[in-house]
Amino acid sequence: MSKKPVALIILDGFALREETYGNAIAQAKKPNFDRYWNEYPHATLTACGEAVGLPEGQMGNSEVGHLNIGAGRIVYQSLTRVNIAIREGEFDRNETFLAAMNHVKEKGTNLHIFGLLSDGGVHSHINHLYALLRLAAKEGVKNVYIHGFLDGRDVGPQTAPKYIKELQEKIKEYG
Repeated sequence: MSKKPVALIILDGFALREETYGNAIAQAKKPNFDRYWNEYPHATLTACGEAVGLPEGQMGNSEVGHLNIGAGRIVYQSLTRVNIAIREGEFDRNETFLAAMNHVKEKGTNLHIFGLLSDGGVHSHINHLYALLRLAAKEGVKNVYIHGFLDGRDVGPQTAPKYIKELQEKIKEYG
């Protein structure tokens, strides 16, 4: 095997697609990049969804991309790990959650849940809150207080009413 120089070039926010409409990369004058692209071997990476340990269709970000490139393998992100735990029932057996709920019941206190209230998936997902509410209902926790932080940077502005309405429906469902 002959040794040849190799360069790993990471272009954050730089994506490739054939369509030119609305595609700043395709429309830009970038003679050096185009020359390198045409003259040298290259490869691209998929930087979203399951390829980087996120749910299918979930947009990636710099942190996720760099982590996977550095590891040289798929690193399942927190969002995906929690989703899998919920789906496979591991979430409902989480010792820390169960201990907190038992403490609340034994002491007659309240369960306070703090977190982002959105389905953006970059920093949190509303389905994880719903899993906690379902678990609290299953474990017989009566007083649950939700402290939701709204209009995060991973969802559109003014989305709070949508998530509050959705949350109210889940509260009715779980009791």
